[in-house]
Order: sequence, then C-alpha cells, then structure tokens
Amino acid sequence: MGNPLVLCYHAVSERWPASLSVTPEAFEGQLRFLSRSGFRGETFERAVSRGSDGRTVAITFDDAYESVFELARPILDDLGFPATVFVPTDYPARPGTPMAWDGIDRWIDGPYERELRPMSWAQLGVLAEAGWEIGSHTCSHPRLPSLGDELLRRELFESRSMVAERLGRPCGTLAYPYGDHDERVVEAARAAGYAAAGTLPGRLPRAQRLAWPRIGIYHGDDERRFRIKASAVVRRLRGTRLWPS
Repeated sequence: MGNPLVLCYHAVSERWPASLSVTPEAFEGQLRFLSRSGFRGETFERAVSRGSDGRTVAITFDDAYESVFELARPILDDLGFPATVFVPTDYPARPGTPMAWDGIDRWIDGPYERELRPMSWAQLGVLAEAGWEIGSHTCSHPRLPSLGDELLRRELFESRSMVAERLGRPCGTLAYPYGDHDERVVEAARAAGYAAAGTLPGRLPRAQRLAWPRIGIYHGDDERRFRIKASAVVRRLRGTRLWPS
C-alpha cells in the first residue's frame, strides 16, 4: 500500500505564460499518461481517507479559475476523471471580475487579465452535481501563518460555511493558500471542522490528513518532467533528506 498521487494544478490556458497555467494540450497529455499507466481518479477527500494501492490519483485545482470549468472539465469528463476545486470564497459572487492577491496581481491591467476570472457559484454547482469535490481555499487567499488568531479563524470557518451554504453540501477539505501552514494553522483547520487539507511542499514529508503533500504541476513541466514528478520512485525520494527542501 502507498499514498495516492495528489496533483495540484491552477489555471488552464492556451496562451497565458504564467507558471501556474498549463495548456489544454499538456493537461490532456498528462491525464492520458496517467490513464494508460492504470491510475484511477478520486476526489481529494476520498483519496486521502481510503488509502491507496499506488494507482490512485487525485487531481486538484487551486483558486477556481474559470478556465478550469471551460477547458479542463471537458478533458476530465472525456477521460473519466473526477477532480477537486479549492475555491477562495470572496470571488465566485463576482464572476467576470479578476481575482487579485500577491503573486497573480501582476497580471491585472494587462493582456492576460481575463485569465484571472473566477468560476461563479453556478459553475461550481454544476461541477458539484457532476461528482467533483468543492473545497475551501479560504475567503481571500492570505498567507495563513501571518494572520492573528481571529482573522485565521474567520478565513477558515467562513469559507467552509460559504461553500456548504451556496452548494448545499458539506465542505470537508481545504487547500492552504501558497501551501503555507504551520502547527497553529493546522490546529485551526482541525477546529474549523476540516477532514483533510492539502499543502505544496518541496520535499514530500510523511502525509497527515491536515497536512497532505501535493505535487504542483506548472507551465514548464513538459512530458518528461511530469512523468518524473508522478513517479513513485521519485515521490519516495522526495520524502527523504536526499531531496532539497
């Protein structure tokens, strides 16, 4: 038995050169490789709660970009993979308005601003009805360890409540913005009622339900790099001190 392969994507675009964006062609090629290799798709919560025989993959998307609905969803549907979207809940009520936080705000007022549009609650509802998991990515996408206790609590509780209220189903999972977390943040997530939470470490530490390491997939990951990242051997190596943190 081994840990499931948990991948973290963000946006999908034909033209956006941001590191957090992948092209539809690259995304489809990566999923077809996983399918040929015998991987079975699960949502994040199911993957981390059921264990794995080493051939379970959870495909997750942070930030809930509209491009995931428009471009990633048809590919996933065609190949029979479910997915998980982690949504920063301040934004879906304002579809068409670009999201903005440290790291993506450099694209505002430029030719790629449209790429920052969030999914609407209606679009997220369509995904939920189709079997996707919709988790929390906090309210406003802050760096959680930098927040005081009250703001930290609000970001975790209110976002979880908002997902449940707007979609009419429980919200049990969280992705820490930027992957940033510490022991205080993990305990706050536990207190807020989350069953599992995803991180984005360089080294892959021992998996814990509320600090589950995901593998980020980015613009520069060609077919060779993707296969290396998905390799069970490399993942085991990333869990040792031989791998830089």
